[in-house]
Amino acid sequence: MAKSALFTVSNSEPCPQCGANLVIRSGKHGPFLGCSHYPECDYVRPLKSQADGHIVKILEGQMCPVCGAALALRQGRFGMFIGCSHYPECSHTEQIDKPDETAIACPQCQEGQLVQRRSRFGKTFHSCDRYPECQFVINLKPVAGICPHCDYPLLIEKKTAQGVKLFCASKQCGKPVSAD
Repeated sequence: MAKSALFTVSNSEPCPQCGANLVIRSGKHGPFLGCSHYPECDYVRPLKSQADGHIVKILEGQMCPVCGAALALRQGRFGMFIGCSHYPECSHTEQIDKPDETAIACPQCQEGQLVQRRSRFGKTFHSCDRYPECQFVINLKPVAGICPHCDYPLLIEKKTAQGVKLFCASKQCGKPVSAD
C-alpha cells in the first residue's frame, strides 16, 4: 500500500501510534487512512468503502451549494473527488486541490517551481513544472536554502544513520550542510 499521497482530506480520528490526526489519502491501490505526521509516523490502515462502493466519507459541515445536502468524498473511475451525497438526484461535483507544489524555485531554470510527481513504479520525485523546457529532477525531498560550500540554491534532505541531515543538491558538491 502506498504511503505517500496524491492528496489528503482531514479526518478527526487520532493516530493510535502517535496521537496526531489521521487523514484520508489516495495511493496507487486506492484510498487509505494514514498519519498526518508521515514520515515521522508511518501508521496506515485500509479504508473500506461504504456499501454503495462510491462514497468514501461524508464530509460533515460541508454542504452542497446546489441542493444543501452534505458533501461526500467519493472514489470514482478516475480517482477521488468531492460530490453531493444525494447523487444521482443532484450531480454537483468538485475537484480536490492537490497540494503538490513545494513553493521552491527550480535551481536550474529559475522560472519554474518544483512539484512532487510519481513515477510509473510509484516512487516519489520532484521536478520542475516547466517540463519539457526544463528537465530538472531530484529524487530526494528538496529544502529551500543555499549551500555554504558552493552557493547552490537548493538543499536536499537525506536519512542517514545519525538521523535526517541536509546536503547540497548539486551533484558536483553534495556536501553535508551543518545545522549551525
